Amino acid sequence: MPKLRIGVIGAGSFASRRHLPALASSARAKVAAICRRDPEALAKMGDHFQVQHRYTDWQRMLDEVAMDGVLIATPHTLHYPQAKDALRRGLHVLLEKPMATSGQEARELARLAREKGLALTVALNPPYWAHDRFLRGLRESGEMGEIESADITWVLDVRHLFGKTPVVQPLPGVVPPTLFRGDPAASGGGFFMDGGSHAVSEILWVSGQRVSEVTALMDDPGMDLQASVSLRLEGGRLAHIAIIGSSEMSRKRQQHVFYGSKATAIVEGPPFTVTVSYPEGPVQTYPESDLPAPPSPVEDFIAAVLDGSSPLGSPDHALHVAEIVEAAYRSARAGAAVAVSTVE
Repeated sequence: MPKLRIGVIGAGSFASRRHLPALASSARAKVAAICRRDPEALAKMGDHFQVQHRYTDWQRMLDEVAMDGVLIATPHTLHYPQAKDALRRGLHVLLEKPMATSGQEARELARLAREKGLALTVALNPPYWAHDRFLRGLRESGEMGEIESADITWVLDVRHLFGKTPVVQPLPGVVPPTLFRGDPAASGGGFFMDGGSHAVSEILWVSGQRVSEVTALMDDPGMDLQASVSLRLEGGRLAHIAIIGSSEMSRKRQQHVFYGSKATAIVEGPPFTVTVSYPEGPVQTYPESDLPAPPSPVEDFIAAVLDGSSPLGSPDHALHVAEIVEAAYRSARAGAAVAVSTVE
């Protein structure tokens, strides 16, 4: 069977660390072309991954190269127009998070993919994190019971990614990251738009519930580095997310607590460890390295295209994440609770 031909829009630092190696090693897909606006970085990426077709204009790449799908890993506000154009051309899309910077844009992408019968996979982390898949399994099996509340806290230093402190050295990746996150026109928001999308995804993914209302506090609604966000889940249950991106400690610290009606699970790291405690019985600890490894977003996307499977990072899941993140920024600006818009 011929390999799936994938063009990469946004062949930068992140793609060089996560998605391009997976595509390069795949037995079922290959990189057909790459696009990067910076010619010097483009040449370095092309040489490293041995890609012949290289473009600085993504629309020209779509016009000139025969492809089956595209991977989009560009600044946030470009996700919508690039994914929309690719879907209109009949191309399957693997899209980095966030799906879009507004619920309306995300809904349009989900609708377009559905109408055209195309695979649209969004690379939010939780569906592809072993610890979140493990917790979801505990909930689905009934062992954990219903999720009654959740609390996610991230404390780390991302100021260098927003251009507020010198870039941390040494840098991972084939080329250095751009500082688009510090430009509102490119990022569409601050740290909650970026990392906060993963935290929202985790609560939805593990709990299996939707969110009806959001109340948010931010240090700078629009270009935040600190956010405290309360979510009203189905049945009136509450969950909370706190992300602090301006820590003076270089070590990333994360704690995720899920309170089930039958058990409590705590995820700490990185590296991540899951601790599950029951009202009666022993406390059980699971290093993430001992948990079954989930597929990568690239593997999941390829299976969705070639096998017709439903992607873990589904458009519906990513759409609801986008709706919640948008509501959080509206709430922070208004200083009041905001209902989550889920208009079809």
